[in-house]
Amino acid sequence: MQQEILATVKASSPRRWLGVGMLAIVGALVIYVALASPPEFAWQVFLFVVGAAAFWLAHRMWHATKDWIELTQTELRTGAGRLIASVEDIESVDRGVFAFKPSNGFLVKTRNKAANCWEPGLWWRFGHRVGVGGMTAAAETKFMAEILTTLIQSASIPNRT
Repeated sequence: MQQEILATVKASSPRRWLGVGMLAIVGALVIYVALASPPEFAWQVFLFVVGAAAFWLAHRMWHATKDWIELTQTELRTGAGRLIASVEDIESVDRGVFAFKPSNGFLVKTRNKAANCWEPGLWWRFGHRVGVGGMTAAAETKFMAEILTTLIQSASIPNRT
């Protein structure tokens, strides 16, 4: 049985094109500098590595931002079905200005550690912390964070019967 999706966050198309395009331009410029005015051999190798890394990151970002994030009553997951965090495992949601969070996003703190993961432009996980956002619309992530906060608060209130 499929659960109802309460909120969805997707990478906005203009940000996706702009972000990937800028990384590709950086990669091309760095490689151009390495070829057009070659410095010492060690620096030239360094420039090739940086250029290749920029192209690799652009490729990863392009594929990662094809996916999206869904929030249901019980889990935060990707559109492909990969579990990011279960709602019962989430301790807090932080959208504060000084939170170490992605651009236009929010930070989730979980009770249990999970494997580190990084989907550039969409979400990342490092230990107990999950960052959602990046190339996403601020309104979508704000809505998802508010719904998630409500779910956590309603789960922590004991039943009074």
